[in-house]
Amino acid sequence: MENKTIGFAVCGSFCTHARAMEALEQVKARFARVIPIVSECTAATDTRFGCAHELMREMARICDHRVISTIAGAEPIGPQKLLDLLIIAPCTGNTLGKLAAGVTDTSVTMAAKAHLRNGRPILLAPSTNDGLAGSAPSLGALLNRRYIYFVPFGQDDPERKPTSLVSDFSQVADAAQAALEGRQLQPLLTAS
Repeated sequence: MENKTIGFAVCGSFCTHARAMEALEQVKARFARVIPIVSECTAATDTRFGCAHELMREMARICDHRVISTIAGAEPIGPQKLLDLLIIAPCTGNTLGKLAAGVTDTSVTMAAKAHLRNGRPILLAPSTNDGLAGSAPSLGALLNRRYIYFVPFGQDDPERKPTSLVSDFSQVADAAQAALEGRQLQPLLTAS
């Protein structure tokens, strides 16, 4: 087990939360400490994919750490240099846009801003229905940013959802290791 502290942040994209929890288990098996973080939307929204409280309880169980779910809770990540790597999985189109524009109005975007001030890597796992449409400019901007890495992603349903992108959550732990080494896991684009 590698002696690193990883932040694992979960945004909306509720249909991918089960895969994100599998990825969280793999990350926790590889790294010594994992701190769970959720967006306010995720912390407060029950959906057909699950109950918000249950998701946070599962994250706390896996990580053996209380879930950060507020901007105030995420802010110390920077000054205290709490993390070696921040993973955002899933990273919604909304969060991609905020990160690209420098908007800090959620616990997840605050965690990212606070973490980036230390010049440390962030790993994004995009999951958005408009990845090849409205979110494409944000994705393109972030692909070119220093300290930003991506979990390999591709179209999840090119026929019925031609602009939708989703990451391969089975590669999160490997992509995290690569990001810690300062490299992008390849290939970046997966086949459908």
